[in-house]
Amino acid sequence: MLPTAWFVVLSFMLAGYAVLDGFDLGVGALHLFTGRSDRAREMAIDAIGPVWNGNEVWLIAAGGSMVVAFPHLYAAAFSGFYLALMLVLWLLVVRGLSIEFRHQVQHRLWTDAWDVGFAAASILLAVLFGAAVGNVLRGVPLDADGSFRGSFALLLNPFALLCGALSLVTLSLHGAAYLALRVTGELEARARRLVVPLWAAAVALLAAVVAASFVVQPGFTANFGRWPVLLAFPLAALAAAAAVPALHRANRPGAAFAATSTLIATTLASAAAGLYPRLLPALPGSAHPSLDIYNTASAPGSQAIALGIYLAGMVIVAVYMVNVYRVWRGRVGDEHLYKL
Repeated sequence: MLPTAWFVVLSFMLAGYAVLDGFDLGVGALHLFTGRSDRAREMAIDAIGPVWNGNEVWLIAAGGSMVVAFPHLYAAAFSGFYLALMLVLWLLVVRGLSIEFRHQVQHRLWTDAWDVGFAAASILLAVLFGAAVGNVLRGVPLDADGSFRGSFALLLNPFALLCGALSLVTLSLHGAAYLALRVTGELEARARRLVVPLWAAAVALLAAVVAASFVVQPGFTANFGRWPVLLAFPLAALAAAAAVPALHRANRPGAAFAATSTLIATTLASAAAGLYPRLLPALPGSAHPSLDIYNTASAPGSQAIALGIYLAGMVIVAVYMVNVYRVWRGRVGDEHLYKL
């Protein structure tokens, strides 16, 4: 029971991070395309300024959850994917520095350099996060100790890169929907014009990933046959995908943003439902079976205590985030809502 509860918690944390920091990454990925002037780019950064660093707490919390609940998974993942994780860490640093340092010197060369850094780091992070999910779905080679045995190049396989492209396009769609909700003027108009093309590309890539998943993981749908209630996740994803263009054309940006959020969350929930109880599948021929919620779990007592602490901490985080989003609600226009 406890391993399953922690599987749900970890899936929830990762989906929460994808939804919340996802629009930050999407805004960054589109930064050089939607922001044709310094003022437009400043508005885009102002729109995420009060919340971007709080959104990244969800990624830290997910890593912490993995340590206390599934330490063997944490050890295998963080040792085997060390280069990829270091790259993610440095990209997160570059992205944060770009947001904070952009306003420190009023010179075009300075601001342009940090704008490029912000956009490049956001694009690469979106691709890497998608590739990471792709490798989890596909599986990795594991040695007899359950550790990853391969190279960084092995992680950049065609299926993982396809998932990386899906992640980049979907998060860009999420970012465009967020900008359409949170800014005004020409920046809003440019963001709105991007929503439908990005939606079409995201749906096409999602269909391609689903089709490819049957090749890389033939038994992926077994859980949906065993527990039909899990079909609620892919069905909700389909409904959210269908709702995005309709809500956008109806000029309901809040509902459209909610739809892109639901699409991301339910797509990841569908992936988690298909994987359960596996956490990191092993490729055929590996010396070790897949890492799952049982062979990587910590002691039951440790999981029980950590779960209580986690639930209490999440109440505090939820209160804080609701307050932040309430205080900084509204649109960014001619007057700054936030100044770094």
